Amino acid sequence: MNPIFLIVPILLPLAAAVWLRLARPEGRAMQVGLMAAVLVNSALVWALLLNRPADGLELFRFTQGLSVTLRLDGMGSVFAGLVSALWPLATLYTYAYMEHDRRVGVFLTCYTLTYSVTLGIAFAGNLLTLYLFYELLTLATVPLVMHDLTPEALRAARKYLYYSLGGAAFAFMGIVFLAYYGATLDFTGYAAAVNSGMMLSHRDMMTVVYVLTFFGFSVKAAMFPFHGWLPTASVAPTPVTALLHAVAVVKSGAFAILRVTYFSYGTVFLAGTAAQKAVMAAAMVTVVFASTMAVKAVHFKRRLAYSTASNLSYILLAASVMTGLGLEAALAHMVFHAVMKCCAFFCAGAVMHQADRHYIYELDGIGRKMPVVFTCFTVASLSLAGIPPLCGFLSKWSIAKALLTMPDTLLGWLGLASLMYAAFMSAVYMLTVVVRAFQPLPAGQLEGVHDPGWKMILPIGLLAAAVVVLGFCSQPLFGLFGRIAAGTL
Repeated sequence: MNPIFLIVPILLPLAAAVWLRLARPEGRAMQVGLMAAVLVNSALVWALLLNRPADGLELFRFTQGLSVTLRLDGMGSVFAGLVSALWPLATLYTYAYMEHDRRVGVFLTCYTLTYSVTLGIAFAGNLLTLYLFYELLTLATVPLVMHDLTPEALRAARKYLYYSLGGAAFAFMGIVFLAYYGATLDFTGYAAAVNSGMMLSHRDMMTVVYVLTFFGFSVKAAMFPFHGWLPTASVAPTPVTALLHAVAVVKSGAFAILRVTYFSYGTVFLAGTAAQKAVMAAAMVTVVFASTMAVKAVHFKRRLAYSTASNLSYILLAASVMTGLGLEAALAHMVFHAVMKCCAFFCAGAVMHQADRHYIYELDGIGRKMPVVFTCFTVASLSLAGIPPLCGFLSKWSIAKALLTMPDTLLGWLGLASLMYAAFMSAVYMLTVVVRAFQPLPAGQLEGVHDPGWKMILPIGLLAAAVVVLGFCSQPLFGLFGRIAAGTL
């Protein structure tokens, strides 16, 4: 396919957002028009994935080594496929959740802009392009966090903005050093060897810069101690928290780290260094800390937020193994976690929408009133806890395998111990919600509460089904991840 088509899936959601603001459609016209644009855009993305352009598309060039370029490789295909598959479901869910909101047009405008920017991250052909769209993602999502315009929402938006800009500053520092000391910022191939002799002659400095870059991008991935914005951002409407926690923002942070580690620096340069030990230790701390905090949290969405922070560090833990198996495991959990957590957040949002219940202790017996929602939530919970044969078990198993094949056996065993602890805590904080929801209904409680309409049930049901299907039919995906990890795709 002609590389010019790479720009179309980025421009189409942008055009849809402009249409929403200028034409200001309402009701069915707005919903049908926007859904048509989203579905067409997702279809275009999948057409590109199935017929990948051999070359990239250079949009403009600053200097000889600095350009804004789009290119679709194996890594970008995974992220783009994930985003384009989940976005139509999230949009349909949003229609039901935001149906009575007075500012739904503004909300959908920013929501659609986020789709455009996230695909820009997936299609980025070099580190500079990725950084450009990464910063635009912050600007597109801040209005979503502050949508309700309550003092709490405004504080959450400011906190999110401060954290994101601070992390971006460290990430930009890494780009500057790579531009000067490295041979190229392009993502030319997996596990690119050491970029240039200048990197080798400044090895200690460049490993320190890598750690700073890792932590800079890890802000969006909610790594400790930069995780604080994520639970606070749970005040946003549920379609936003699902977007932040499962699809776009946190996954963009993890995706950027995979790019920097495997495509910019290369594992040849990083493996066995103090930098590897530092980032791996940080990932292990976050896995343990966030899963413990999730057990402590009593607010429904805040508990899921801490679960997200823990699970995102599973991805970073696998990435820090710096082997092909580590990259394969990181990609698997990036995809599977998105499906599981999106389902869980949609279920939590359905409870808030239908019953106005926000805390775990308010959920006693609600599963008997909302059986479809909580059946799907149970599937997502079992998968997040790593119960076979669901997809969450498979990705965690692949992370464990990668850890046990590390040359540094002590780090590998410590990583495995943190993974097992977090898996146990996942069972505690997810299944306690399920048990409470299906216990006998208190007398006179939850009158009039029932499962939501089809616009909510369909996305929730499809995601729960995907959790099961991916568990039983994961071999093609793991084959794809293995080819990317081997550098052949």
